[in-house]
Amino acid sequence: MESNRIRPIWTALLLLAGILMGLYINKGLGKRQVNVEGGSKFDEVMWYVGNDYVEVPNAQQLQDEAIAAMMEKLDPHSAYISLDEFNEVNDPLLGSFDGIGVQFRLEKDTIAIVNVIKGGPSEKVGIMAGDRIIYVDDTLVASKKLTNEDVMRKLKGPKGTKVGVRVLRRGVEGLLDYTITRDAIPTYSVDIAYMLDENIGYLKLSKFSATTVSEFKKGIGDLEEQGMKQLIFDLRGNSGGYLAAAVDIADEFLSKGSLIVYTEGRNRPRQYMKARHRGMLEDIPVVVLIDSESASASEIVAGALQDNDRGTIIGRRSFGKGLVQEQIMLSDNSAIRLTVARYYTPTGRCIQKPYNGDIEEYLLESYERYENGELFSEDSIHFADSLKYTTPKGKTVYGGGGIMPDIYVPLVDDSTEYYFNRIVNKGLLYQYAFDYTDRHRRELQRYKTVEAFDKGFVVTDAMFDALVAMAGEKGIKGTEEQRQVARRESDILLKAYIARDLFDDEGFYPLYAPMDEVLQRAIEELQISVR
Repeated sequence: MESNRIRPIWTALLLLAGILMGLYINKGLGKRQVNVEGGSKFDEVMWYVGNDYVEVPNAQQLQDEAIAAMMEKLDPHSAYISLDEFNEVNDPLLGSFDGIGVQFRLEKDTIAIVNVIKGGPSEKVGIMAGDRIIYVDDTLVASKKLTNEDVMRKLKGPKGTKVGVRVLRRGVEGLLDYTITRDAIPTYSVDIAYMLDENIGYLKLSKFSATTVSEFKKGIGDLEEQGMKQLIFDLRGNSGGYLAAAVDIADEFLSKGSLIVYTEGRNRPRQYMKARHRGMLEDIPVVVLIDSESASASEIVAGALQDNDRGTIIGRRSFGKGLVQEQIMLSDNSAIRLTVARYYTPTGRCIQKPYNGDIEEYLLESYERYENGELFSEDSIHFADSLKYTTPKGKTVYGGGGIMPDIYVPLVDDSTEYYFNRIVNKGLLYQYAFDYTDRHRRELQRYKTVEAFDKGFVVTDAMFDALVAMAGEKGIKGTEEQRQVARRESDILLKAYIARDLFDDEGFYPLYAPMDEVLQRAIEELQISVR
């Protein structure tokens, strides 16, 4: 008992001793001041840390972390991009990068090739979907717990450089050796453009990059050649990209002179962006699909069409990013993306959602929408009257929290789908599809087209039973009614996933369409409009 009373005293004495020792060692140092010429308080602190800290500090890491924290405090979209991260962050928006031309996933700590890009370096030397990369050059990479970023650093590299890989292929003894010459690999922003029926075209856009406008025009041109008279433009999951690309895409839907968006910041005068020419889609009925992951440039396009009473927005409330960033290069070739302005839709609304300084809470706000019931009922969404705006034709729209669609399509709150949804959300359906395709790739190769696969391939009871057994091993069990629902849904989604493994997105989207409730609502809306 006595020792417990003495312990706090000893702690205080030790703390005091440390302070006194510091004062003794640095006689007069506490009053020393340095003058970092032309520097700030930050420069002063870095000087003291660099000269007086007890150990040699990693100055570059300290600066990187301090700048990153500074950007985060400003707003949720200003960001620091370190030198190591620069290419990784910017490549998706440039339209291409230098690499070997494969899509991969880490499967049981092994690099599994999901798809080989047509005409790319890997296809040219004979790499195939389903191959496992065991060695990169002379380094064993199997069972090494690599991250996706680790793999990309090993496989990407300057155009013209070579990388050696040794791959394991199902049904072939030993490892196969390939030397791949890296080349420019295109990154596409149009996932797919195809005809849903004889009148309705569908185009899905994943981002707004340097090549988006040319890709979009080509996709639309192909659809028009096939007789497109109406368009469903899918921006779900599109997190944005270049403002200029968004303006150019919106221009194709609007008459010359129509306001698309305007921006304004403290040191950025108001700038209006209007349609500059007759758009190739001005006279085509259009539906735009959005969801909670549609952000930034996606919201500019959706907001421009909504505020100009052009087309119909269908889906669920978008993310709510109304800030404009400029990328500014720093002296060491790192960069900051600094918010310099807000953007406003044609009616004058800024759709930026609130930010209280908690970046995690901000980014996960979509989960809050699930918790508060918004995703299941439009009545759960409330906008302040002060955020109300009116379009030229008298339609009410709102700012301050994303784009609210003209037609809201809620999630289905059906307990009979709970079992199936758990299987999907745990990634088990995707995993089973990948494993099945991998084991049966040779026999599946008899399907030369998506149409042939759709007509000839059937999800069997044995396949579904294997999926149920996999779910059971993970502790996911359902009632007989829930399993019947899962069996019906698996006929579509499992088949679509296998089609994606065989034909990429051209296989997935057409097969998935019948169970896509938002898409089906859009088709219904367009069919009503022509009756």
